[in-house]
Amino acid sequence: QVQFVESGGGSVQPGGSLRLSCAASRTIFSGYVMGWYRQAPGKQRELVAAITSGGSTNYADSVKGRFTISRDNAKNTVYLQMNSLKPEDTAVYYCNVDRGGGRVLYSWGQGTQVTVSS
Repeated sequence: QVQFVESGGGSVQPGGSLRLSCAASRTIFSGYVMGWYRQAPGKQRELVAAITSGGSTNYADSVKGRFTISRDNAKNTVYLQMNSLKPEDTAVYYCNVDRGGGRVLYSWGQGTQVTVSS
């Protein structure tokens, strides 16, 4: 089993920025698509950004142009740079290996809370 540890969340005002990090407990990244997901209160968890082992990226329309996903395979870490944050970005953010079709490969970590409020 692999464990993910997400960090970097916090409370910011609208328009602010945060950088999230996700570290895996062992080497798993090579060859896998990594995704950042979020779950807002009362809503289903959704995929917001994904990155292939080769660095190709894909974003949900709601975050396109504001969020940037990146990865460091040597450090088993994936990042999410979030700029121009909006109140609707408020959620718990998680990472996992993306299997497509809404499926993930491993159990969820504890996530990191992002709150955007004035």
